[in-house]
Amino acid sequence: MSRLQQLPVALQRSLEQRSALKVIAGLMNFDAASVARVARAAGHGGADLIDVACDPELVSLVIRESGGVPVCVSSVEPEQFPAAVAAGAVMVEIGNFDAFYPEGRVFGAEEVLALTRRTRELLPQVVLSVTVPHVLPLDQQEQLAVDLVAAGADLIQTEGGTSARPFSAGSLGLIEKAAPTLAAAHCISRAVDVPVLCASGLSAVTLPMAIAAGAAGVGVGSAVNRLSDELAMVAVVRGLRAALLQAVPSRL
Repeated sequence: MSRLQQLPVALQRSLEQRSALKVIAGLMNFDAASVARVARAAGHGGADLIDVACDPELVSLVIRESGGVPVCVSSVEPEQFPAAVAAGAVMVEIGNFDAFYPEGRVFGAEEVLALTRRTRELLPQVVLSVTVPHVLPLDQQEQLAVDLVAAGADLIQTEGGTSARPFSAGSLGLIEKAAPTLAAAHCISRAVDVPVLCASGLSAVTLPMAIAAGAAGVGVGSAVNRLSDELAMVAVVRGLRAALLQAVPSRL
């Protein structure tokens, strides 16, 4: 049996229908009040998954505040994962690496592979998502994704928002911002037979493009978690959900 079949049925269905929406609170965000706001917005807005920093207390908080939306925890330290899984996380993720780039921390292919193998040793039966670093050329991203699946990754996530240099306003600027992660999703989704989550730099304008590029779902962080008004956060999540519904109407 595939490990993905251990996920909640609704989340499995969203991945199969290529309409999964993950709201990201932030790998470095350990502020309980902030994470609780994101969780409530994700729950009220119709998200399929909430991605939080790898902390057991945050996992319990999110489950409670979101009304039971499944939780994924992100870290680059595999030893942190087991406690979060015990607290109720249904998925673990190596990455997203965007938070580390401003500090000059860059993850290469060998390191990501080593982290994947170590996580699989610690948690042989838990669903594992792994981010492919966008600092690699696209052909190397594609090869790393293939190697990660061979090493036990159940999902692959793309990134690229921090490398984008949009220079236009409005919708054109949003497309420019999303271009690196969209390109990665296009290449990787054709090279692996596991779901690909397209994340980093996405908006309601570009979510349908991610699905068209081959993604099974999307991850959105700053478009939601940078807001301070909870009603605005809910509105954004609902807008993202609506964009996905428009992208895959025949499957819903």
